[in-house]
Amino acid sequence: MNKNILNDKIAKLLLLCAALIFAIGCYDYPIDEDGLMITERAECYVSNFDLLGADFYTVRTKVPDIDTLACTINIEVKYGVDMKNLWPQFTLVTDAKLDPKITGFTDFSDLANPKQYTVVSGNRKVRKTYTVYVSIQKP
Repeated sequence: MNKNILNDKIAKLLLLCAALIFAIGCYDYPIDEDGLMITERAECYVSNFDLLGADFYTVRTKVPDIDTLACTINIEVKYGVDMKNLWPQFTLVTDAKLDPKITGFTDFSDLANPKQYTVVSGNRKVRKTYTVYVSIQKP
């Protein structure tokens, strides 16, 4: 009988320890308006960019030039691409988000007025607006 009481107490103690470890490990970060976690990260930059055509294949001719200091992205697309139906693809630093959100195909046909996207840091305190300059490959 003593052995069963001891095993029961050990089991309860282990369960309590597991619950405590779980509670400590699951620190609740605040959530933003998009349902994303707000973290402590202040980094805020674009690490990669691409433009996809209607078939969801890249339309760029070479690796884009991303200047994280000037906050510019220069990308050249293939000659003959439908500039009104391109899907921008951003790769951001961990925990950052993009504003406006990419929700579908975008019209990049007005080359004189480049698109702008703002990268917001994980802590939501740093905002950097990137300008995307698109050029068309010469025929």
